[in-house]
Amino acid sequence: MSQRPSPFTRIPAEFLPFADAASADLPLGQLLRLSLFQVSVGMASVMLLGTLNRVMIVELGVAATVVAIMIALPVLIAPFRALLGFRSDTHRSAIGWKRIPYLWFGSIWQMGGLAVMPFALLVLGGHSTLHVPFAGEALAAISFLMAGLGIHMTQTAGLALACDRATPETRPKVVALLYVMFLIGMGASALIVGWLLRDFSDLRLIRVVQGAAVVGMVLNLIALWRQEKVRPMSAEERAAPRPRFSDAWSDLLSGGQAGRLLAVVFLGTMAFNMQDVLLEPYGGEILGLSVSSTTVLTAMWATGALAGYGLSARLLGLGRDPIRLSCGGILVGIVAFSAVIFSAPMQAPMLFFTGAGLIGFGGGIFAVCTLISTMSLPEQGFAGRGLALGAWGAAQATASGLAIALGGALRDIVNVQALKGNLGTALDSAATGYSFVYHAEIALLFITLIVLGPLATRKRRAAAPSGLPEFPT
Repeated sequence: MSQRPSPFTRIPAEFLPFADAASADLPLGQLLRLSLFQVSVGMASVMLLGTLNRVMIVELGVAATVVAIMIALPVLIAPFRALLGFRSDTHRSAIGWKRIPYLWFGSIWQMGGLAVMPFALLVLGGHSTLHVPFAGEALAAISFLMAGLGIHMTQTAGLALACDRATPETRPKVVALLYVMFLIGMGASALIVGWLLRDFSDLRLIRVVQGAAVVGMVLNLIALWRQEKVRPMSAEERAAPRPRFSDAWSDLLSGGQAGRLLAVVFLGTMAFNMQDVLLEPYGGEILGLSVSSTTVLTAMWATGALAGYGLSARLLGLGRDPIRLSCGGILVGIVAFSAVIFSAPMQAPMLFFTGAGLIGFGGGIFAVCTLISTMSLPEQGFAGRGLALGAWGAAQATASGLAIALGGALRDIVNVQALKGNLGTALDSAATGYSFVYHAEIALLFITLIVLGPLATRKRRAAAPSGLPEFPT
């Protein structure tokens, strides 16, 4: 039976920014549907890290320490993304699906966590007749863990499925599209949820958060529908013993390339994310910017990130080496943090905003190129794409959570000592703590370049012609 043509084929390619990301195995209509799982993940992420963070502290009066612990709980699950990816590589079912079951169960966990979350938060904030010791903390912790597990499972399986279906030539553009959809999910949901919660009430909180749970489930159902081919498996194939995770992990790390790449992802992500909770306070406290002005920072960062994604997709599509492009993203990050540092003594807000945009630009290039490098790792032994992508996600998510916590702690510790005069009169300023963190990020970026160097030189040696041309002239 002939397949009905996609409605996108009637639109000129120049009006579809990611039309060249499609291929015969992954048409544009199916690719756009599949990318909806990133919209769902972006929506759930901004709910956990942004909207509900503010609701718990301001409207419900929950202690900031408790809120920080709740937000950190999903990060504790991040290291298990490698195991989730490995399980999706080796999953066996009668119809042969590997990724779809993990997308499905990830969607259920994500929806379940968000569905019970508003009730748990109301109990945590004392807006309930339930008076059981630590009931609110326990219920909130369970809901955050459920939602975090769903996010990690959905994203790991979804990225692996996209990698399975994309061709080596279109993978850079597919990855860029998935990142753009993630940003769209975060931005759109932040605006919509913020508007819906403008008149806060307990009932409205329940409706909005549970509505987001339903929307996420619907988006994921649309995303996974008919995305994986049916490959029937016999009872003998399903009963055969599965490989062990330890064996697959050893196969992944054999040769040293994967282990070094994961170290680069971890260090680089920490370097780009330690400023996440500091840029807006820095602009307000040190540069004297208004609240409305500092909120523009998010737009500047997002614009820079989108530009980084687009440029990466373009250059990778032309055959550029992702490892070398990652080095370029790191160098942009060094310039960006230098601009942010110099904006304080120069009292130059425009330099500050430029630095924020460049942080997003460099971080976007770094993220896309390291993900493409991970996707391009050779499958050897028991190590499949799911394991590699899960390990990449585990390194990135764990580093991001640790970086945010470490950045805030370092700023507070250094500022206390600086304002007491223990660091000398030259550093007796509220800007000292911020500047210390930004300098630490620059140092981490240089360390990331050092760790990344052998990967670039190894690729250069592999591409070098054999024979006399190898000799210096």
